[in-house]
Amino acid sequence: MNRQQGFSLIELAIVLVIAGLLLAGVMRGQELIANAKVKSLASDFRNIPAYFYAYQDRFRVLPGDDHAALAHLGGNNATSTGQQQDGLIQGAWNSDTATDESFLLWQHLRLAGLASGATDIKSTQYIPRNSEGGRLGVTSAVALGAVPAATFNSAHVLCSDGILGRYATQLDTMLDDGAGNGGAMRILVSGTQGTGEAAPLAASPYLVCMSF
Repeated sequence: MNRQQGFSLIELAIVLVIAGLLLAGVMRGQELIANAKVKSLASDFRNIPAYFYAYQDRFRVLPGDDHAALAHLGGNNATSTGQQQDGLIQGAWNSDTATDESFLLWQHLRLAGLASGATDIKSTQYIPRNSEGGRLGVTSAVALGAVPAATFNSAHVLCSDGILGRYATQLDTMLDDGAGNGGAMRILVSGTQGTGEAAPLAASPYLVCMSF
């Protein structure tokens, strides 16, 4: 006569403990990955303004706004209508216009040896990207257009696109006041007007901009 045997309470307890340990390990691993991503994104917001002001310290003019870059760097000078060497970066933060200051800023920083990346403005590798694949860009608070210029507490803004809400909130907490609609950093829905999102959706991508 065959007799079916089930698990003993001890065996079930062992299985549950192992499952719990595995689940805890997976959750811890996800947390470490998320923290690494946020730190990588945060490094852009820390480093790029430093490059920006290092260029100003060396050449007494801002990158992109340097209309003599051809002379001392062999770079391109901005020639877009209305864009003058006036201490402000003009042009959209994500401009693809090769004569805009905001577009040429990256070439100037790279030719000066302050930032890494392609210096050929026609290269497919020229446009800077964050670790999530979203675009990076710098412009004046006035030229940003996505939010009222008075929202920001300084003249220039660094924007990083395609950042999930969960990471954007962590970034804001790490670098600013933790409120996506207040302070120097704003969490924005790309292409919309407003002062920022107070409660970003965790799995939705956002444009994060910080004044400096």
